[in-house]
Amino acid sequence: MENLSVKHDLEGGYCNSLTQYSRFLTREVKIGDIAMGAHNPIRIQSMTTTDTMNTLATVEQTIRMVESGSEYVRITAPSIKEAENLANIKKELRYLGYDVPLIADIHFTPNAAEMAARIVEKVRVNPGNYADKKKFENIEYTQDTYDAELARIYKKFIPLVKICKEYGTAMRIGTNHGSLSDRIMSHYGDTPRGMVESAMEFIRMCEDQNYYNLVISMKASNTQVMVQAYRLLVETMTKEGMNYPLHLGVTEAGDGEDGRIKSAVGIGTLLEDGLGDTIRVSLTEDPEFEAPVAKALADRYPKRVERQKLKAESHKIDGTSSIFHATSSIKTYSPYSYSRRISESVQHIGGHHHPVVMIDVSKENLKDPYFLNSVGYNYSAGLDKYNLADQACDLVYLGDNLPSFSFPGNLKQIYNYQTWLGLKDKNNCHPLFSLEEFNKTGVKDESINFVEIDSTQLNNLIINQLNNVVLILKTSALHGMAEQRAFFVALQQQNIQVPVIIKRTYSDLDADHLMLYSATDLGALFTDGFGDGIWIDAPGQNLALINSTSFGILQATRTRISKTEYISCPSCGRTLFDLQETTQLIRSRTDHLKGLKIGIMGCIVNGPGEMADADYGYVGTGPDKITLYRGQEVVKKNVNTAFALDELIDIIKGDGNWVEKV
Repeated sequence: MENLSVKHDLEGGYCNSLTQYSRFLTREVKIGDIAMGAHNPIRIQSMTTTDTMNTLATVEQTIRMVESGSEYVRITAPSIKEAENLANIKKELRYLGYDVPLIADIHFTPNAAEMAARIVEKVRVNPGNYADKKKFENIEYTQDTYDAELARIYKKFIPLVKICKEYGTAMRIGTNHGSLSDRIMSHYGDTPRGMVESAMEFIRMCEDQNYYNLVISMKASNTQVMVQAYRLLVETMTKEGMNYPLHLGVTEAGDGEDGRIKSAVGIGTLLEDGLGDTIRVSLTEDPEFEAPVAKALADRYPKRVERQKLKAESHKIDGTSSIFHATSSIKTYSPYSYSRRISESVQHIGGHHHPVVMIDVSKENLKDPYFLNSVGYNYSAGLDKYNLADQACDLVYLGDNLPSFSFPGNLKQIYNYQTWLGLKDKNNCHPLFSLEEFNKTGVKDESINFVEIDSTQLNNLIINQLNNVVLILKTSALHGMAEQRAFFVALQQQNIQVPVIIKRTYSDLDADHLMLYSATDLGALFTDGFGDGIWIDAPGQNLALINSTSFGILQATRTRISKTEYISCPSCGRTLFDLQETTQLIRSRTDHLKGLKIGIMGCIVNGPGEMADADYGYVGTGPDKITLYRGQEVVKKNVNTAFALDELIDIIKGDGNWVEKV
């Protein structure tokens, strides 16, 4: 008997609750011996980067991935010969005692999918290029021609569905933002709605055959697009009585710190709302480094479930939840499209200004100006001047401690209120009040007053005293993102347009967990248009890490661009050059081009489609051959690898987008 879908009454339109953690209950799907969805844990997976025809290398890499935490392993099958070799890979793994379910990754080739479905536990197909067309052509489809094309695809797709039913093979219908078919693009454009409809067409075909062993994904390199697409998907599925498990991932996230932050922003935003049944973090690194990142993201949420059980037993409702529920019928923002919350400008904070970065330096050596190098102000003793980096923070908190040197003129200093009162020279220095202090005192700064407020204290705010005020919004809640979001919604409902800097405090975290947790908690809010500034409070952590993470979150959410962005695929068996080495080489010569987006794709499957947002592209198209793109337009074909980067730089220069490194 089929595992029937569960009826959902979604408070947020796409999730169970906007104010407390509640995991969206999905259908259980069996993938080998490891089930996904329903009440199963959030599963971890990754993808091999070896040549699928190299059985030994693929087996060895798969074992490393399993031992690092991967519960499923995906392997590319670009043609039928690779699909056939999956049998040898599986046989060798089973002989060595590894029962990990294998997933075949399919693009373009129905015959490879049909072969793989008889061998492995799951196949992944992309509805944008499985029997559909992606030629980057502007074709006008009438409804008749659209329906005729859909009927043609149905005939090509149904044989795979029948094989999956016969062999008990699961299927992921994986939409990618950058590889929507010309047919979908003609009707819906390059939009989250187009991504959803692309998947829904294939889901309906499967259901027409009474096949329900499905997992769905909506991947994009743009985190805003990704989040909006998954939310729309859940809303759309729910309306049609579906609740298929969700595979979460950000495509082409990149490497290092940038890749981790970008992945956490996209994946974490959805996890915060209870969405997601399996995670794949795509890094331009060896695949065994991906699973620990995914696991760190997933491991936060079982604690939320236990806490919610305790809260339910005690029947307690916190103040923020009551604020939100009292007016939850009033729609103040759309979770399906980005729109920044309207706020009044207080000097350079709020309004049309980009979000500011605030950092606590109160524990630093305030006799030494060189510590400011870590936050983007490079001090030159000989000239007694500061040179500003692209990632120079805007505000520093000093608490009750006074520096013995002159700060840069464009770096605002924030002191606790009583200490600020005693300053002889208050130029560029501003007070930080507790809410109680602010409500009681009559002496305030004429230009900016910072007021720290907990997410449960909105009702204590005296609205007619908010001139020249910037709120510092903090929370101690386990599910703090939802409480802070509720605060913003309540501000909108009451038409309070005061600027807000979002503060989160993290104690006793290592560097990786600090990046992942803060990118999840703060990135989720900036993705929804909330926040005029960011303050990551991490006592004892390295200032440079806090500063780069703050700017990285704003970059990943597309709310403040402070550096070059690299849209780099994670590599797989289709890759035609060393992606890690090439990415680092391109980065070394272009990382000063602030605001440019450069796509680096290992093969034509991932480019140009998956670098849809890129200004320029570097795509492997054959052994030792690179094709260079401007946007999605081919500029130079089949350039020898040795000359490709120089040619790319010449194109950037010719467009007037090059600046020399300082």
